[in-house]
Amino acid sequence: MMNFQSIPKIEAADKYIDIAIKRANKNAQAIAKKAAKKTKDKLNKVKTIELERLKIIKSSLINQLERILKNFPNLDELPDFYKELVKTTLEYGKLKRSLGAINWARKSVKDLSNKYLIKIKRTMHIDSIIGYRKEYLGRVCSIIKQVKRDFFNLEDARRIMKNYPCVKTDMFTVAIAGFPNVGKSTLLAKLSKAKPKIASYAFTTKGLNIGYGVFEIYKKVQFIDTPGTLNRFEKMNAIEQQAYLAIKHLADMIIYVFDLTEPYPLEQQMKLYNKLRKLKTTIAYLSKTDVLDKKVMSDFLKKVECAKNIKILKKEITKKWVAKE
Repeated sequence: MMNFQSIPKIEAADKYIDIAIKRANKNAQAIAKKAAKKTKDKLNKVKTIELERLKIIKSSLINQLERILKNFPNLDELPDFYKELVKTTLEYGKLKRSLGAINWARKSVKDLSNKYLIKIKRTMHIDSIIGYRKEYLGRVCSIIKQVKRDFFNLEDARRIMKNYPCVKTDMFTVAIAGFPNVGKSTLLAKLSKAKPKIASYAFTTKGLNIGYGVFEIYKKVQFIDTPGTLNRFEKMNAIEQQAYLAIKHLADMIIYVFDLTEPYPLEQQMKLYNKLRKLKTTIAYLSKTDVLDKKVMSDFLKKVECAKNIKILKKEITKKWVAKE
């Protein structure tokens, strides 16, 4: 399961520089005290202190940059659902370039640090050691500042990605589809035998409801409540686009929920039903049967084959799954 929520905050470039320098200065002071007791050779004392300072700056910056790269997912290896989700909600190319820039900075800090470590080790003059340290600090800070915009880009991306739903891309998945308020969440709760988890998105007050149920034939099943719309993809709002991607890339099957109390006209419900059944194996389910007029329900069931209770629905799910196998 992908967990974008665990990506730590990306700080501004100056923050990483400050952390590295403060850590180096603190350790340099401790080294200076030890060196003062061990040797009276001023050259070796200064060399020991500055080598340690440089090593700590190198280590701190590289570790922080590597942590950023490690915490972000490899975009090329993302499951299709998340890959298209990234492309829908973010500038995919820009994100890849920013990750590449951070990797460039990591390599550049390493190469520059190794170069100046050699210079300091070889010199026999204190003034040269101090000069190399100043040169190094200026150049290493310049490397980090060259990618300062990329730190901001990655933090912007992280804020969006942390709100992606946690779905299991390798589990048998059933999308529960239909217009809002037709009874999808109620059905989800009945099928999953648990309170649905809500994966809220920062850019909408709505969210994807996710629940899990156990079916004897294929063990655990992932159910996703997906809001429906007749709009073309480019006209959908953000959450509708995510729902469409869930149906396209995750769903092995669709349960389409009809509501004859008509919060939405039946004609529109039929249009959406016919649209979705072209995408995946679909089971129709009739909700709110306890409040429906019996004749209205009977007439509808003559036109559309629907499961009208949970027991029948579960049998249909099992039957269609076996047929797919």
